Amino acid sequence: MQTLAVLLNGPRDLSVESLHLTDPTSSDLVIEVAHSGISTGTEKLFWSGQMPPFPGMGYPLVPGYEAAGEVVEAGADTGYRVGDHVFVPGASCYRDAFGLFGGAARRVVTSADRVTRIDAGLGAEGALLALAATARHAMAGLDKAVPDLIVGHGVLGRLLARLTIAAGAPAPTVWEVNAGRRTGADDYQVIAPQDDPRRDYRTIYDASGNGALLNELVTRICKGGEIVLAGFYTEPLSFAFPPAFMKEARFRIAAEWTRDDLIATRALVENGALSLAGLITHQAAAQDAPSAYRTAFDDPACLKMILNWKDAA
Repeated sequence: MQTLAVLLNGPRDLSVESLHLTDPTSSDLVIEVAHSGISTGTEKLFWSGQMPPFPGMGYPLVPGYEAAGEVVEAGADTGYRVGDHVFVPGASCYRDAFGLFGGAARRVVTSADRVTRIDAGLGAEGALLALAATARHAMAGLDKAVPDLIVGHGVLGRLLARLTIAAGAPAPTVWEVNAGRRTGADDYQVIAPQDDPRRDYRTIYDASGNGALLNELVTRICKGGEIVLAGFYTEPLSFAFPPAFMKEARFRIAAEWTRDDLIATRALVENGALSLAGLITHQAAAQDAPSAYRTAFDDPACLKMILNWKDAA
């Protein structure tokens, strides 16, 4: 069995190629992917060659851990049926390439316990479930406070703000340095950092991935306040100790989502508590992946790029 897939042969060397798939077992699903998202975090680091050493890393690789599609073959032990619509957080099913992420392909083979059923009506928005689950994971659980301030109004920042409001908490303030990204807020305020006089935030979530902001964020929390690192940081993080000492600052790292987060987030979307609308700004045919990846990574107006695989030959 073969598939068309995005293949990253090395930094900035990306193409769409035909690859051989591993054979499915009785616990596997074969899924025809309709839409896959391009991550401007970890995928950009692989594309640019800036990703630090990572377990399972190597070239050539198939990127993508945000995919939605339809089951076309279901193993006897899966509990799924042909026609089920699912979210796929990547797949490692290629004979010719690493599948560290592996979701950017027309067809994938993956274990049934990795996927999550979704409503077919979500369409391309179904590929956003992992990002929404990432935001939910950062906020959910014991001893976790919702954000008063969110840094960055990209897709993750918007989802954090929407989840805060869905939780019934006061609307957060959001910082965004790019004026073009300050639009699209519903029931919360997006401002430039220099226009914010507050220095008493209890909890700040950084969704920008800019570690250079730590010292500034420390000055913005109240005594005993918390800074949650919700982005991905390639460089070592540091901060001036005396101001953090005076504030008795707390730092927390938000890890990646779990399956429970996917299921809980799906429920929020299905019952209307969380909207995924307005987050996809760009779409491209899968065959145009090389230019689509450049747009996703280089165009500030691109919040989320989705590849359409339906018509891929």
